[in-house]
Amino acid sequence: MNGSMQDKGALYPPRPAATTPLRPMIYASLFAALMAAGAYMAIPIGPVPIVLQNMFVFLAGLLLGSRWGLASVAVYLLAGIVGLPVFAGGTGGIGRIFGPTGGFLLGYLPVVFLVGRMAERLPRRMVWDVAAMIAGAMVLYACGVAWLAAVTGLPPAKALALGMAPFLPGDALKIAAAALIARAVRPVMNP
Repeated sequence: MNGSMQDKGALYPPRPAATTPLRPMIYASLFAALMAAGAYMAIPIGPVPIVLQNMFVFLAGLLLGSRWGLASVAVYLLAGIVGLPVFAGGTGGIGRIFGPTGGFLLGYLPVVFLVGRMAERLPRRMVWDVAAMIAGAMVLYACGVAWLAAVTGLPPAKALALGMAPFLPGDALKIAAAALIARAVRPVMNP
């Protein structure tokens, strides 16, 4: 062998892109950062503020799938639990998990998994993306409202009125925006 590039290429073939975890790791980190940024855009309207976090959770599921989407949310939650100011309004700490919004925060885990699993198994069409996010929103409300009622002692009807009803119009807009973003970004992320 004369040490030419052709010889080195034969000795050290590149790893196929599908087995290299660097790209999905970077995307998962990016989505964890986007969830944190979405938390800073908070509008306080009661015990549960309006935030953009859930839009990024939905997008993580749609674009990263169940496994890497789950990793992204886990990194985001762990950052907040250890005290980094990544939760709504720039707060952090394990106390947030035990507070009124803890059910929504922990609910991001099953939500991103569900949205990601549906995105992996259903045809890549906007209608299915929207259906996956609606299913995710229902799971998020179930986790969040149940937790809100348990932590605050509110009756279920009052917990629904405070933890779900004011968020429905905004969540519909976030789902529509996420569907459009996913449609535009998918070809770039998966060339």
